[in-house]
Amino acid sequence: MATWRPTGLLVTAMLLAVAAEAWFAVGMARPVPALPSWAFVPLTVGCAVRTCHGVTTAPGIAPGAARFWRHVGIGVALIGLAAVSNAVDVFRGVVAPQHIGPLTAGIYLAGLAELLWGLLRIPGARRTRGEWLRFGLDSATVLVTVVTFAWHFWFRNWAEWSGGNAAGTRAVMALAACGLLCAFAFVKVAFTGTGPLDRRALYLLALTGGLGGVGGAMVPATLADKPYLNGTPIVLPITCLVLCFAADRQRRAAGVVSPPPARRRRPGLVPYLAVFATCVLLLIDARDGGDDVFAVAIGTVVLALLVAARQATALREVVEYQDTLAWQATHDALTRLPNWWRLTQYTSEALNNGGQVAVAVVDLDDFKAINDDLGHVVGDALLVAAAVRLSELCPPDGLVARLAGDEYALVFPAAGEVPALLTLGEVAVGLRRPLSAQGHQLVVEASVGVAVGARDEGDAEELLRRADVAMYAAKERGKGRQVHYEPRMDQRGAEQSRIAAELRVALDTGQLRVFYQPIVRLDDGRPVGVEALVRWQHPERGMIRPDLFIPAAERTGLIVPVGHWVLAEACRQAAQWRREFGPDALQYVSVNVSPRQLREAGFAGRLREVLRCAGLAPANLMVEVTETAVFDGGSALDELREVQRFGVQVALDDFGTGHSSLGLLRTCPVDVLKVDKSFVDRVTEAGEHSVIAEALIGISDGLRLRAVAEGVETAEQAEALRRLGYRYAQGYHYGRPVPAAELVSLTAALR
Repeated sequence: MATWRPTGLLVTAMLLAVAAEAWFAVGMARPVPALPSWAFVPLTVGCAVRTCHGVTTAPGIAPGAARFWRHVGIGVALIGLAAVSNAVDVFRGVVAPQHIGPLTAGIYLAGLAELLWGLLRIPGARRTRGEWLRFGLDSATVLVTVVTFAWHFWFRNWAEWSGGNAAGTRAVMALAACGLLCAFAFVKVAFTGTGPLDRRALYLLALTGGLGGVGGAMVPATLADKPYLNGTPIVLPITCLVLCFAADRQRRAAGVVSPPPARRRRPGLVPYLAVFATCVLLLIDARDGGDDVFAVAIGTVVLALLVAARQATALREVVEYQDTLAWQATHDALTRLPNWWRLTQYTSEALNNGGQVAVAVVDLDDFKAINDDLGHVVGDALLVAAAVRLSELCPPDGLVARLAGDEYALVFPAAGEVPALLTLGEVAVGLRRPLSAQGHQLVVEASVGVAVGARDEGDAEELLRRADVAMYAAKERGKGRQVHYEPRMDQRGAEQSRIAAELRVALDTGQLRVFYQPIVRLDDGRPVGVEALVRWQHPERGMIRPDLFIPAAERTGLIVPVGHWVLAEACRQAAQWRREFGPDALQYVSVNVSPRQLREAGFAGRLREVLRCAGLAPANLMVEVTETAVFDGGSALDELREVQRFGVQVALDDFGTGHSSLGLLRTCPVDVLKVDKSFVDRVTEAGEHSVIAEALIGISDGLRLRAVAEGVETAEQAEALRRLGYRYAQGYHYGRPVPAAELVSLTAALR
């Protein structure tokens, strides 16, 4: 919020108010002409109206706030018009100086009604039917109490002050009561929900209504013996000055969104204070009515207080229960962060306030592995620790919420792309610091998707959806990435969703096929095994490449059932070959296992069941995993050790392209290294590629591992690899992936 500086309008309003009150002080000492005091009224009202108009055009002002301040400006203008009407009536002798005519009263009431109407149209002040009923009852309580006290204290000077003008007297009383009612309404809304309005500006508005109401109520007691003075030129300049301060406060708060204060709701005290004050008034008046009247009054007061106390106790329990339900509806029980509902509400408020709003969706990488390895108690503790860390890193005007599982969201109001990315960079660094969870010091990374938008670019849910799309794009690019939303991501996401839906149908209707590519010995070219590769035979689009549907399967989780089907089909086919060809059958079939498959709890047990159902020995199966699947260890590494323990071979696929290949060889159970095609393509040339290929075969030999060169496409590459010491290879030079029926003739030709 901008620092307060006195503006020309504020200074003018202050000088006019000081001059008006100084003239009033002189009038209290001796009779003075009335015209100078009335001259201050239109000037101060003009300052107030002009200040309210400045708020409606302030940069960043929310539409709801601008609409409200337009209502305030119109209401004040009407009140100023009523004051001018009153002055005309006074100088024409139509009414006494301290009374008002029916036209003036009507304009005053129209101005107050305009203020209340603007208050009721605040977006954050919209209420249910029951809340409206309670609001109306509280307002009626205030009104009745004010009228009761005003009538009691004014009645003593009624004959002297009214001067026979009962209608004008009642009008002044009504206006004073309505002014206090406005003050109560502003305070009520400030405490229960301000929408896009500044809370302190509403308090100043409440002070404006209170000054007007109290000032009007004090006229009979203060000015009864000074008929040449009128209350309007005294009260209105002060109320307009406070109104100018309220409008200036709102102008400086334009575009700033702050979460509502964590204020515990309490039963409303207004009705009880009204009952107590009226009881006191009753006892004071009953003292002069005799012992019987005073005794009845005491009994009535005691009964009223007992009933009020009983109701207050019951109401407190109801309010506490409502508070609990309201908190549960807007917060996550585990982390105590705001939930999705509160997040969308807050984001909508930020968008309505204008300017750009940044939203980030944060997903903890490999949380499932931590949950599986260390248990749900540690997992829940980690989620709580991450929530605390994110709350510490979030700017004061931002909001952190938990979406679901290990996903969080951060909202930065009035923030552009660059400030949001800088803040998220600090968040990423902060998350890498160890988090304490049930005695474990855990280091986590997060995939972050960022979207920035304004009110005219979509609603809160659309902005959150874009951030979620960007987060999934970050996950596809690797761990610990931060990706900003781009429109083309929607096209890709929609395409992947369509492919995933069709893939589900393909899996259920038998459209998937398993093709096999031979793995051969380099010295004689004889096949020793095959790699099983999934293909999709679409009934309309023909054969679909794996690179088009495997990413969609990975993103949606379909890779798990698809991978299980490929395993079962490959094992069934390998067992059939062994039954048909006996000793001449291929030694093994190799099947790719995705990281998501491997992280599924119980993978090793399901694999053992697949082998049993197919009738295939574990030694005749090899599973291929990528370095990223086992880089972080955890449950994936445990499942892989169990797989190797019961006799299945393990191959590390695309070896040499990961970020910690050599370190993995010490921890990961490996039998075969599959050297990536990128090191084979230029192995016939002198330089770094042949050096790396030679180093990799040296590593595999030293660790007593078999090395298979992938992507061999020419006889020259095969010969160069053989000279370097490679004994196994696969690639188009030996055969493309083919269906099982064609593999027999292909392997026969290779033999």
